[in-house]
Amino acid sequence: MLYASMNSRTHLITVPGPAGLIQLSVDLPDELKQDPHFAVRGLALIAHPHPLLGGTMDNKVVQTLARTFNQLGYVSVRPNFRGVGLSAGTHDEGRGELDDLLMISDWMRTPQSWLSHLNQASEQAWITKTNQLPLVLAGFSFGSYVGSHLVHQLGELGKPVERFVMVGSAAGKWKLADSVPADTIVIHGENDETIPLLAVFDWARPQELTVHVVPGADHFFHRKLHCIRNIILSHWLGQVS
Repeated sequence: MLYASMNSRTHLITVPGPAGLIQLSVDLPDELKQDPHFAVRGLALIAHPHPLLGGTMDNKVVQTLARTFNQLGYVSVRPNFRGVGLSAGTHDEGRGELDDLLMISDWMRTPQSWLSHLNQASEQAWITKTNQLPLVLAGFSFGSYVGSHLVHQLGELGKPVERFVMVGSAAGKWKLADSVPADTIVIHGENDETIPLLAVFDWARPQELTVHVVPGADHFFHRKLHCIRNIILSHWLGQVS
């Protein structure tokens, strides 16, 4: 089912999930407005913070991640977790949420999914290639917790993600996967009051992961959202190894 767009690049849809309908926000790169044959770089699935603490797909950090990947040429998808917005079901402490993200990752890689849910989809050349496009996963806070387990599960299924981005990592608050890919981008605020920076270092240290610390940033990166964007862009544009 298709709902009205928030802007010309964003489409709100609902798709069937394990516990009922799941609401998704699909954000398209600007270039697709002018050229339906624009070579989309990949797909980006972005997971929002804890739903019982006000987390939704419209969280500012989540929107920043979506816009950043749009800027890089990716089609971004921001689902609402169970019980949020128009998504059915109730919060399941990460278990059901993981099932939902796994289903959505498969949905995103299936051309027929897009053809059935987006207006004028048949005019978009990238849709026929979604089963060939790389998938990026990004998660903020609780979303990074669920995302870490999704990355692990997709790897075991032979469907590895192109890269994983963790913002406000849930280290020490929820049980993250024991390991994530070595090129995972970990971004954390110096003054995060929800997830202490030390807990992130303790989790990252055994894996020798680099933690990108944003000076002066709190958990929600107030007035520091541009730092998240710049760190990701620098990695993707080859300025950081």
